Amino acid sequence: MRQATWTRAVSVLVNNPKGGTGKTPTALLLGGVLAAIRGGSVAILEVSDDPGALNFRAEGSPLLGLGELVCDVDQVATAGCLAGYTAPQTSFASVIGSTGRRDRLTGESVVAVSNVIDDFYSIRVMDSGNVPTSSAFRGAVSVSDVLVIPVMNAGDSVLEAIQLLEELRAEGGPSAELANRAIAIRLTDGRPENDAVREEVERLLSQAGVSALHEIPYDSHIAERGQLTLSRLNPATRDAFVAAAASVVRSLQTAVSAASTQNRKA
Repeated sequence: MRQATWTRAVSVLVNNPKGGTGKTPTALLLGGVLAAIRGGSVAILEVSDDPGALNFRAEGSPLLGLGELVCDVDQVATAGCLAGYTAPQTSFASVIGSTGRRDRLTGESVVAVSNVIDDFYSIRVMDSGNVPTSSAFRGAVSVSDVLVIPVMNAGDSVLEAIQLLEELRAEGGPSAELANRAIAIRLTDGRPENDAVREEVERLLSQAGVSALHEIPYDSHIAERGQLTLSRLNPATRDAFVAAAASVVRSLQTAVSAASTQNRKA
């Protein structure tokens, strides 16, 4: 993971249309692991239509965030300027969430902010909302290389994820390729689990063509639903996120290589 390089910035979209599946913790901890191992240059960005929980779950209390950055995006020309809209993490990642009320995010704003972030960070991890038909989500899809789907051991969280994959594949082109490279991360929140349901979740995800499924063990720090600090995770939890991050990096390498090949042929 540390040695992987690309000829452009790369991006990871974390999404499951079903709420409560752990999108925000997954984005923060996956991005945090990548930043910790690579020494920074990872931005974790909120791309939900309305303000989400990213800023609440991240470390720090930034004065400025996504809403202000959207308004000022055309004026950001340096890394120092962009840093003013972030919440620096002890993992060395930078979080750009909502510090308060803001206008509903549009696809155009997602693309504009992403383009600026990509000028100063090598990896962008996007924490999305629950409406895959929204303008903001469509904008996020258009600037994504790898899709990460967090799920719980529950049928509804998997069925909605599978529906998303089917819709992306039906669109064809880059959206279908995004679905074909999808990686699933299964979290455990401490509720009782049924072995039959676990096996069915695995079967459904495999049948849907998910390229990898990573198990994240129960961790009280995540379950507290407060600010997340990478160093406070149990060793087994961190190891599981490292394994998931390794899959993400391999998928990013495949995505960038395939895009480069297509560009050369064009």
